[in-house]
Amino acid sequence: MSNEKPSMAWLIIRSILFGLLGLVVTPMLTAILVLGLAYTFDSRCGTPGDSGGCEMGAFSVALAMALPGFAIGFFASLIPGLRRRNRAGIGG
Repeated sequence: MSNEKPSMAWLIIRSILFGLLGLVVTPMLTAILVLGLAYTFDSRCGTPGDSGGCEMGAFSVALAMALPGFAIGFFASLIPGLRRRNRAGIGG
């Protein structure tokens, strides 16, 4: 591991990129998980009388997870980067 100083701008840009990755990946995984659980535990899902209720529920949950997914990706990248900077003795 090198002792090079990672710039703060690069750390922020990298965190934003990981945040955007979380913004895309987290809702997709959440929708797949919710649909899988719904079809497993609710016998009405996928029947003609359901009219897409399970799918809309999965979409709603996935949409609600978009911003938390960004935050998870952003901070999962930012916090280790800041710790590396502090360990390297970089101030400000």
